[in-house]
Amino acid sequence: MKMATTDTLTAQELTDLRLGTLSTAVSDWKTMVGRLERLATGGDGELSAADLEKKANTADWKGVNATVSREFVTKTAAQFADAAAAAKSVLAVLRDAHDAFKQHKEDLRTAIDELGKSNIYVHGNGNVSSSVPPGAVTGGAEVRAPTDEELDAAQSRITRILWEASETDRIAARALRQLAKNEYDFTDQGPGSLKDVDRAQGKADAEYWRKEIAKGNVDDWSDEKLARFNETLEDQRDNPGFTENFATGLGADGTLQFWRDLASPPGGAVEGDKAKLLAQVQENLSMSLANASHGDSPAMEAWKKDMIAAGGKPFPVDPSMPMGPNGFQVMSSLMGKGKFDNDFLHDYGSAMLKYERDYPGDPKTAWRDSTTLSYPPSSNPNDSVAGFMDALGHNPEASLDFFNGSTGQGDDKLSNWDYLVGHDKGAREWPVGEDGKPAGFDNLGHALESATLGYPYDEKNPSIPPTKTEAQIEAREARTDLMSRVVGNYSSADVIDKQPGVSDSLARMASGHIDSLNYSAADFGGSGEVNGREARFGADKNHLADFGSTSATNFLRAVAADEDAYNTVSAAQQAYGSSVMAAQGGDEGDVKRVAMHSMTMHGILDQSRFESIGKEFGDEKEAANRELEKQGAWRDFAAGAVIGTGVGVASGVIIPAGAAAAIAVPLAFEVVGGAAETHMSNQTLDWLKENEFDNTDEALKGIDKARDVGQHNAMTPLLNYAQRSGMSDDGIWDLSEDAEEAYNKGRTRSDTKDVRGF
Repeated sequence: MKMATTDTLTAQELTDLRLGTLSTAVSDWKTMVGRLERLATGGDGELSAADLEKKANTADWKGVNATVSREFVTKTAAQFADAAAAAKSVLAVLRDAHDAFKQHKEDLRTAIDELGKSNIYVHGNGNVSSSVPPGAVTGGAEVRAPTDEELDAAQSRITRILWEASETDRIAARALRQLAKNEYDFTDQGPGSLKDVDRAQGKADAEYWRKEIAKGNVDDWSDEKLARFNETLEDQRDNPGFTENFATGLGADGTLQFWRDLASPPGGAVEGDKAKLLAQVQENLSMSLANASHGDSPAMEAWKKDMIAAGGKPFPVDPSMPMGPNGFQVMSSLMGKGKFDNDFLHDYGSAMLKYERDYPGDPKTAWRDSTTLSYPPSSNPNDSVAGFMDALGHNPEASLDFFNGSTGQGDDKLSNWDYLVGHDKGAREWPVGEDGKPAGFDNLGHALESATLGYPYDEKNPSIPPTKTEAQIEAREARTDLMSRVVGNYSSADVIDKQPGVSDSLARMASGHIDSLNYSAADFGGSGEVNGREARFGADKNHLADFGSTSATNFLRAVAADEDAYNTVSAAQQAYGSSVMAAQGGDEGDVKRVAMHSMTMHGILDQSRFESIGKEFGDEKEAANRELEKQGAWRDFAAGAVIGTGVGVASGVIIPAGAAAAIAVPLAFEVVGGAAETHMSNQTLDWLKENEFDNTDEALKGIDKARDVGQHNAMTPLLNYAQRSGMSDDGIWDLSEDAEEAYNKGRTRSDTKDVRGF
């Protein structure tokens, strides 16, 4: 079962919400507004407060009446106008709340109905679970249970609906309490809509916390006060009324000093429960500043410029001792979440790299500071570039633009790609972490993912960006151009090993571009121009890129050396290979051709993994055997079914569950609703940990089994097609021989003749 978040309306509460009473209140207040407006301004020939005020101002008052009575009448008349204005505000809040709750209820009902068709049940508390009907109900027909990925997506959908309903409730309730705060006076400054209410509440909260921060000693805040601040951030982090006013109220320097003081007080890093709370504050503050960065008011534009200008300025605990992290380090520690503005990221990143490259002496010392700025504390030094990479990882457009940009002057000018990603002269030397290895390459991978895939690296339910308009097609081509550079750069496992942490991102990039990698590899000896690959892969329609046959092979070989990366790309290949077969429209010859190509691709991946195991374990045959068995078990698990086709090709592929990140795998055919895609991810299966292998003979048997399972899974889509299309025994015999040849051809492409251990 998937769990909903706490402190929100439950699905049962929203479902049971009776809007009739609220609708009646809206009608009553509408009537009240009409009456008060007539009393205030007149109408229907009735006497009004405005008439009385006019008469009072034109009357010839004498003595005390000239002051006291006139003032009383005019003030009372104004109160009628204020009462009418206040009533209009109440009506606006109630009306918008009613309309919003009506939509929330409809969204929930639609979601429950649609999820029910996929055998997903929504409980009253908002949690979702699999709900497969028993055989007696289905008449014995097999019903597919939802995958973990489908359950995760369903839970996200329900949680979002309930959160939005809870936000409507919170904002409306607070507004009504504010309007009723003074029972003896009215105001003409009330909101005109729930949106106005939200902004006003955000502005008030920003001003309150600005004053609290201005008092100083934020490191002395109690846990209770810090929790209240965090609650405000969580409620208001998507509200420009709060985020822009909070940022500009503090100013750039004030924002940086605030987090520096809060994160690392005089006594050093915070520990225990408060450290966990600070991790939440850091995340919510990052998202708040990201939201604020999209503002274009003069005050917000000044904040962004001042923030960049403060990049090289130190922010110490004690101003009398000017030692501490600089502005770039503090700000980059607050860029791990949220989507920052494109232009701000471009300007900030360019200034930061210029600062690093122009730093006196060794650029590696530019970020040398031990102040704790991130929670939980990381072994990664306060490398501003690493934090900035995560900001790019959440903004695909800015990330793509940045890698195509450059920094430096004259002979020192270098593209950001060559400086950050490359390994030739002039490339950045990334700082070393506490483990003695270069740190920050996982953050670099996040930025490359967003730039090449077109969605944030940690998107829970990613989808492949559409290519319907010219602008979308241009963006697709720009992403594949950058992916071509990725393929060329990471052409060996040695290069990947020198950038620890980038491997999982490369696997997700390979999976997201598995279509272009297949297309590229189908060009032996330059035959791609005349062998029909354009039509078979739908190159024009799917806007595929040719990375070069050799480059594609080398890249896949390098990526597949890592076990988790191999698992990810292998599943993507199986999904894509099945879909290419389906896209041929049932033509037996074309189905066989693309199937053989997919077999070759599997052979490339499998051989690379075999070699990696051999190199890693040497003569430790038992360990090598376990790794191969693990691979075989995973592939066996993956040989299931989710891709439905109309031509009898394998029902599809079950993607392993329990993933840290999802990938949108491009498929080669379209279904109703647009481009088909499957969300997939990788996991390591440890089911063999209880198995023991005591001698070489059994180890060799295990290796043989792993190879058998790998070959079996590569063949699954092809055999399903053959059987469902009624192919003869002789035909399947010939098909199998061709498949074996294609598979071994792929292994040969990937074989470096450097296998040790078996």
